[in-house]
Amino acid sequence: MPTDAELLESWRAGDARAGNTLLERHVDALIRFFDTKASEAVDDLVQRTLLACVVHRDRVRDAASFRGFLFAVARNELFDHYKGQARQAGFDPATSAVTDMAPSPSAALAADDTRGAIMAALQQIPVELQIALELHYWEDLSTAELGDALGIPQGTVKSRLRRAKELLRARMDASATPNRGESGDAERELDAWAAAVGLRARQ
Repeated sequence: MPTDAELLESWRAGDARAGNTLLERHVDALIRFFDTKASEAVDDLVQRTLLACVVHRDRVRDAASFRGFLFAVARNELFDHYKGQARQAGFDPATSAVTDMAPSPSAALAADDTRGAIMAALQQIPVELQIALELHYWEDLSTAELGDALGIPQGTVKSRLRRAKELLRARMDASATPNRGESGDAERELDAWAAAVGLRARQ
């Protein structure tokens, strides 16, 4: 199976089929990315991201880091979506959370188990930090890829993840109930959830 880098190079050389294969390979990941942050606009945001990748494919500095580029594009499309909503004129990814912008709580917020509580907590921390955790746990991006996706130096990635985990645990502590387990389970549950998500993506 050709790598992302090989497909990208073939695409740049004029092989449209290679481009289609490359983009289709990552559609499920894009759906996961948008579904937890803008579930009402997933299809539109995925299409906008794919189109932007077609238009800007020559901007990928390192063919081996296509995923970092892909999620950087997805992140920008998400932020444009939020900013385009009249009621979100004050959107700031460093401080605004999904729950600040959602017209109504998602089904995940009402889930009465640890994983549901994790999803609720993720949607209550700043979107920028939610993205960092999801790309780290769900998509297994490398430090370099995370730096590209988040638009930050590689040296800042670990501190960004550490801050995100701290806020996630704080949210878990604030909303802990007997049915949801201990907040200390959050990181272990994220690991298990990431494995389950990855398994579903490969099926």
